[in-house]
Amino acid sequence: MKYCIIVPDGLADRPLQRLDGKTCVEVARTPNLDALSQEGLLGMVCTIPHGFHPGSDVANLSIVGYDPARYYSGRAPLEAMNMGVELSETDWALRCNLTTVSDGKMSDFTAGHISNSEGELLIKAIQEKLGADDITFYPGVSYRNLMVYRGSLPMELETTPPHDIVGQVIDGHLPRGKGAELLLDLMNRSIPILAEHEVNRVRLDLEQNPANMIWLWGQGRRPYMESFQERYGVTGAAISAVDLVRGIAKSIGWDVINVPGATGYIDTDYAAKGRYALGALKSHDLVFVHIEATDEAGHESNMTHKIRAMENIDKLIIGPIKQHAAETGNLRIMVLPDHATPISVGTHVDDPVPFVIWDPLSAPRSGKDFSEVNAAMSGIMLKEGHRLMEHFLKGVWEF
Repeated sequence: MKYCIIVPDGLADRPLQRLDGKTCVEVARTPNLDALSQEGLLGMVCTIPHGFHPGSDVANLSIVGYDPARYYSGRAPLEAMNMGVELSETDWALRCNLTTVSDGKMSDFTAGHISNSEGELLIKAIQEKLGADDITFYPGVSYRNLMVYRGSLPMELETTPPHDIVGQVIDGHLPRGKGAELLLDLMNRSIPILAEHEVNRVRLDLEQNPANMIWLWGQGRRPYMESFQERYGVTGAAISAVDLVRGIAKSIGWDVINVPGATGYIDTDYAAKGRYALGALKSHDLVFVHIEATDEAGHESNMTHKIRAMENIDKLIIGPIKQHAAETGNLRIMVLPDHATPISVGTHVDDPVPFVIWDPLSAPRSGKDFSEVNAAMSGIMLKEGHRLMEHFLKGVWEF
């Protein structure tokens, strides 16, 4: 048996008055996903354990079968794994967003989805001016970058993801706790450096959001996890444009498949992800396909983009994979979002999310289209999300 997991990030939603009380999932035209759901097992799963922030890091750890309560050590160290940044046991990794702050408010946590080349130039300037023997900044993808602190200051911090405070005054959400002074100093000192940079001068001339402040958050230390093959006896590969997901994959011994045209945004090459997923199944037992576009649309509260992204995922990724499964008869498929990013909220929430498992031989048939309400009515609710992987791999349909 081969296995494919498809994760439209942040897909789950809440009813919208603009959609006559329906969700984006219910309105989107997704014939392939609906067919999987009608012919497969439909249910709900809690990917965010009680007491955890509803982040993609925690949620995706749950999906790949690792209990966050045991294995989670912070978001940034997982991203460092993908970037090839070596961390000692005492190093601290922090996510470094390039953001747009206007009138004291977080107006854009992506700095207008700044390009990789622009972001790299800005982080290089930040490293030149703010880097030190114990502080290093590393360019990542677009607005998603990294800082590593290798000093001796205690780090007992509370930080806030910038995507949680869009439109809000930043003063009440700045880093706090032991070590916060260092972060605040770096964030404040980044402002004049970024303001003077040619990249931002050009962006302002083009009426694009400037990257006018770095935002440090998601701190943590190096994670330690046994490999997925040791844990489940299955080899794996991951497809994602996001450092976090790629870092989780590398942490558990999966191969990471690079897909040209994968951007982590609404303009990603969906069809290429589908093709590369099918290619990966030739040499791996399991392939994990992550698509960020639906989450980005949720953060932007852009209903149209979220529906369009889901329709592209259905047509260009789920469709070809489902057809391959029907032709070969040996591919089990699971589709689920990692968490909900409702249009009405604009950020992550810890709502349970719908999942579907389709098996060519044995999975029960729900007879229902894929949606939050149908999944909730199924009577299946798995509260320990990390256990879903074992059900999926072993074909155990009793929850």
